Amino acid sequence: MECDKCGRDAVMHAAYSGAHLCEDHFCASVEKRVRRRIREDDMLPRDASPENPQTWVIGLSGGKDSVVLTHILDETFGRDPRIELIALTIHEGIEGYRDKSVDACVELSDDLDMRHEMVSYEDEFGVRMDDVVEKDPENMAACAYCGVFRRDLLETFADEYGADKLLTGHNLDDEAQTALMNFLEGDVRQVAKHFDASIGAFDKRRDEGDFIPRAKPLRDIPEKEVALYAHLKDLPAHITECPHSSEAYRGEIQQLLLKLEENHPGTRHSIMAGYEELAELTAREYRGDGQVNLNDCERCGSKTAGDVCRKCRLIESIEAV
Repeated sequence: MECDKCGRDAVMHAAYSGAHLCEDHFCASVEKRVRRRIREDDMLPRDASPENPQTWVIGLSGGKDSVVLTHILDETFGRDPRIELIALTIHEGIEGYRDKSVDACVELSDDLDMRHEMVSYEDEFGVRMDDVVEKDPENMAACAYCGVFRRDLLETFADEYGADKLLTGHNLDDEAQTALMNFLEGDVRQVAKHFDASIGAFDKRRDEGDFIPRAKPLRDIPEKEVALYAHLKDLPAHITECPHSSEAYRGEIQQLLLKLEENHPGTRHSIMAGYEELAELTAREYRGDGQVNLNDCERCGSKTAGDVCRKCRLIESIEAV
């Protein structure tokens, strides 16, 4: 196959668009789509300046998605005095897995000369995911524990570093899976929350107030294209699935979407185009509906609807075993 733009050997064929692209034009295409998403989501305020810069904290796990996101953000804004980029890595305490991905995080941040911070479950909570999985006091999937702990640390330390935005490496496949899961579960209010929390343009979202605004600049890029970009750019990504990963329902949705995409190219893009429009409408409809006043957790100070946050209750349950 030849590249549609220059006639050189193509490295990829995008069935959803029909495009054949060489290495240079493929990488340029990925970068263009990420930068367009940043513009369309109004991520960089007009009043950002060297005197009033934005601080963007990137959740850098060392996997392909976060590594590609960090690389493109550095290429785009690394020398822009209006933005300070900080990479934040969470060490969950998973032997034989996280240490290698942390090495990738350190290598990338050193290569980019980017500020890199690392925090761990063990230091902050006194638990390691390997031990949590072994004890499993709540009889639930490892991802359920880990998701609560990870979100808490990302939010806590992004706030500590003065973040204006928290960026994560969710790709098109991730977001299409979430959209379809929300539809199949009939969770309209969750669709509304999804818009205000992370996928709506910043000029259209409700101000979350108590939480750092999140953004997902990779959400237009299919997972395989993210992986190919990481390979072609020779980025230090650790591409291995977590040994405790057990999101069975999401796995079913993933396989369903892959099959649909194979038979009907463009399915993921169509899902997200319609979902984002509907999410905005539902956000307008449900904002303030059943809204709960948040309190400070009496143990750690995190925002919670009750007296004690979910993270602290889980830690208490783990320690009791």
